[in-house]
Amino acid sequence: MRYDPEDLPWRVKLAYLATNAVARTCIGAALALPYRWRVPFMGWIMSRVVGPPAGFNRRAFEHVAFAMPHLSPAEHRRIARDSLENVGRTLIENYSTRILLERQKDTPITGSGFDAMVQAAETGQPVILVTGHFGNYEALRASLVGRGFKVGGLYRDMSNPYFNAHYVRTMQAFGGPVFPQGRKGTAGFVRHLKAGGQLVLLFDQHVFQAPVLDFLGHPAHTAVSAAELALRYNALLIPFYGIRNADGLTFDCVMESPIPHSDPTTMTQAMNDSISAQIQAHPDQWLWVARRWRVKTR
Repeated sequence: MRYDPEDLPWRVKLAYLATNAVARTCIGAALALPYRWRVPFMGWIMSRVVGPPAGFNRRAFEHVAFAMPHLSPAEHRRIARDSLENVGRTLIENYSTRILLERQKDTPITGSGFDAMVQAAETGQPVILVTGHFGNYEALRASLVGRGFKVGGLYRDMSNPYFNAHYVRTMQAFGGPVFPQGRKGTAGFVRHLKAGGQLVLLFDQHVFQAPVLDFLGHPAHTAVSAAELALRYNALLIPFYGIRNADGLTFDCVMESPIPHSDPTTMTQAMNDSISAQIQAHPDQWLWVARRWRVKTR
């Protein structure tokens, strides 16, 4: 949903302007630093300066404790903090488009999904790349762009229209077409897919009224739209991940085997199982602050 700033109540407008000003100041300060410093700097800002007063650290801690009760409270806190650090690092990496594209163009891509995507491109078969708010998926998208693919994406406008305006430009700068959610954006998204294009969909967030499936061992509303599109347009459905390495600056780029076509629910559960395995292996790289589990139980 797009917001016209002029239609906002003045208090909301003022809050959005203030938030955007702070964000732009932090981003601008980070961009003035060499890349190897700006990335950890922005991670520190998000996890140590922004996260605690905003309540992000506490919310992430609660979600980690809910999904991973076998871990200690100290480990819950560490994962929550490091998750927010990954958010900050990802944000400034995506604002450093030119550098990220250059760094990723020769990064190896592992997994059988890449060969499947190459073959699909040769035959004109559409490809839907599915991932979540994990690691930095733009790192792998940059690796694909560096190999000549025009990978598009569908995005949801942020509630803050001032921040949204410049963040959308960072997504567009990667080279592939991006489409906003909504009737017009979906129409362009479908046209690109039907023409044999490749598109990214993030599927790991709560969607009201979506089917309830298992996610990290708990029921969660999960959109089945990616699987429905794959079935409708005979598109490959490939889970992929940009997994941050221990140095905090480089990535393992992984494209898993295409999910076999069956029915939307089965295919989407396979997607959930895929990202759940990645989260279990690298819990500090997922967006724990998101309210993923909202299923009402009696």
